Amino acid sequence: MSVFTTSDGVDIHYKSQGNGRAILFSHGWPLSGDAWETQMLFFGIRGFRAIAYDRRSHGRSQQVWEGNEIERTAKDLAELMDHLDLRNVVLVGHAAGGGEAARYIRRHGCGRLAAVVLVAAVPPMMLRSADNPEGLPQEIFDSIRAGIAANRSQFFRDFAVPFYGHNRPGVTVMPGLEDALWLQAMSGGLKGIYDGVGAFGEVDFTDDLKAITVPVLILHGDDDQIVPIKASALRAVRLIPQATLKIYPGGPHGLAETHPEQFGRDLLSFIHGLAP
Repeated sequence: MSVFTTSDGVDIHYKSQGNGRAILFSHGWPLSGDAWETQMLFFGIRGFRAIAYDRRSHGRSQQVWEGNEIERTAKDLAELMDHLDLRNVVLVGHAAGGGEAARYIRRHGCGRLAAVVLVAAVPPMMLRSADNPEGLPQEIFDSIRAGIAANRSQFFRDFAVPFYGHNRPGVTVMPGLEDALWLQAMSGGLKGIYDGVGAFGEVDFTDDLKAITVPVLILHGDDDQIVPIKASALRAVRLIPQATLKIYPGGPHGLAETHPEQFGRDLLSFIHGLAP
């Protein structure tokens, strides 16, 4: 197990596999770096260095009571890149991980990056407002907090179903995916998972997206029941200077796991189109 310690003394777990150009994967809420294991294998055997980490209070990283907000986790990301001395890296962020990537760029710049990939990502903002009428009402996030606080085990059993689109007619249900989500969600600290609701649901990333100066690939399913595409990808592509959007018809929120081969091909094609 590889661990580095942040500037505020928190141990962060990460794994690095393979050699070559680095791809750094940032997971979504409430998961861990294990959510990327299929893609890490895919790219590792194709000559890349695949890196994934557990956000603080998630997975195997240290559980903390305070410091779970987006500003601190984006700083953790910056410190991990410095620790590994990553350069010309492709940064891939799923859901809340996409928000973390965007905030990292706004605070620390694009100097270490070759490109960014936003996968079913929350930016520019999930919360409904006058400027974001397609967003979700505050009551949704309040109910998530209440469900986690009351019985997170059952909450995440239920949450996994729409996460993978298993409640849609004709969809092939893969119970193993639901089990994996539950296991990862239960491995993190309850307070950190609880705090993470605000990080993915109530933060405005509009200015963060405008600060991205490297090529960006946006991948999003048009049947995402967790991060609706109208409030996220369809707005994000208009805010990022060098963005390309690819929509997965019928794709759910966990599309990297439900569509692993297509996802791998799309990401590989994008990387091959970048400057060496």
